[in-house]
Amino acid sequence: MNDKAKAKRAPIQDLREFLARVEEIGELARIDAPVSRDEEMSAIAYLLAKQKPSPAALFSNIEGFEKNPIGARHLWGPYGPSVRRMALSLEEDPETPTVELIRRTKDKLKQRTLPREVTAEQAPIYENSLYGTDIDLDLLPIPKHWPRDGGRYAGTCDAVITKDPETGYFNIGTYRMMQQDKNHCGLYLSPGKDARLHIQKAWERGESLQVAAAWGIDPLFMLVGSQSFPKTVSEYEYAGGIKGEPIPVVKGKTTDLLIPANAELVIEGVIHPNALSPEGPFGEFTGYYGKPEDACPLVEITAIHYRTNPILTNALMADYPSCEQSGFFSILRSAKIWDDFDKLGVLGVQGVYSHPAAAGGFGMTIISIQQRYAGHAAQALALAANVPGGAYYTKFIIAVDEDVDPTDMDQVLWAMGSRCNPIDDMDILRNTWSTPLDPSQNPPEKRPYGSKVLINACKDHRYLPTFSARTTLRKATYDKVAARWSELGLPGKAPGVRAFETEEKFTYQEEGQKKK
Repeated sequence: MNDKAKAKRAPIQDLREFLARVEEIGELARIDAPVSRDEEMSAIAYLLAKQKPSPAALFSNIEGFEKNPIGARHLWGPYGPSVRRMALSLEEDPETPTVELIRRTKDKLKQRTLPREVTAEQAPIYENSLYGTDIDLDLLPIPKHWPRDGGRYAGTCDAVITKDPETGYFNIGTYRMMQQDKNHCGLYLSPGKDARLHIQKAWERGESLQVAAAWGIDPLFMLVGSQSFPKTVSEYEYAGGIKGEPIPVVKGKTTDLLIPANAELVIEGVIHPNALSPEGPFGEFTGYYGKPEDACPLVEITAIHYRTNPILTNALMADYPSCEQSGFFSILRSAKIWDDFDKLGVLGVQGVYSHPAAAGGFGMTIISIQQRYAGHAAQALALAANVPGGAYYTKFIIAVDEDVDPTDMDQVLWAMGSRCNPIDDMDILRNTWSTPLDPSQNPPEKRPYGSKVLINACKDHRYLPTFSARTTLRKATYDKVAARWSELGLPGKAPGVRAFETEEKFTYQEEGQKKK
């Protein structure tokens, strides 16, 4: 299929269409051999992510569930570390370069499209439903991810839908859910997250809170559900803006929530006032187990809806590159921070990157800027530490010049080694917003407060005219070599280059030599 034909393709409508396109680019592994849901599926997903390319894994034969009436399948690693799969989900060409993909995603986040409500008859999610005593989570092959996990976890790649009791706006979040029994599951929520605030508001009023969770989703919902957006705008609108058309939603059967009409499996339920249950631990995005067992809100399930032979979506939390969160955070969190810069009117931003290897994309943010005034780099660093898209958890924030690709750690480390003078160019922020999951903050009672280091790895603005000239290729020479790459018998394609020799710099160097 040529590029023109790809460009005309309609937006992806559901998980099955997403997987069809993933298979087209050769990044789907179909596993039909019997596999255990207890640690074996997660082990395969963990190891596959270490490969390059690392495919998504679709398991269709779960041990002990061969004759199960629901016939659920399992997808692990819908994104993994693959930028190509993330590009597909973001409705972009899979060959889009990383910084350009972040730039386009940033622009799409400015577009918001209201969801489109459809009837129950038009919603694939209502092909099958279970109510009352027929509800039985044991019919689902809910997996155990890690040896020390406190139980079986569904909803690690999910869309949890709640409604603000005061404003009525719908929020979509991505939270882990541990099975408690046949019709109950726990819902873990970090402090400050929207669903937790909704629960607190309802309980303060002595009311229950309705909740729905899609455990089999178009992975785009995980992208938007993982980000921090204004609390007056639903993630449905951001997902629609990215897709370029309204997201189809349908009214719940036992709740008044709007749920994704094309989801694979959805539970509806209610959280009664002060209903809590033990939950955890769980292997988290940091690559460590999270906090020990603790009391979390308890969801009483009132309905299960599913498509025939539904696909449950699973996101493994682990060290990089096996952490599902890492890859998509490197794109969407970067785009969100860049969008925050645009809203604040910060000039000269050439790229933003939340590095996927740094604690699931949370730990480090790199900003590439074209310095235009005194204090520009320091301003960008301070803002990146506090904007909504980047304030949570991030520990290391680095500013580099426009000639440095923020997605290339070799270049970033080169800039830190040659342009950063630690005594002048590093600052620390204390008592910042962090997470109870951060194992570096001890004793644990000190969490969720954290700290951040701001690293200015830009050329010293005061000495830009005389700063040592960087050794770079002439553009004409690069183009000549790149054009002859195959002729020269060199493997692959010529690597991309961000910085080139300029006539102004060459002239300045010649004049400087003449003056000696």
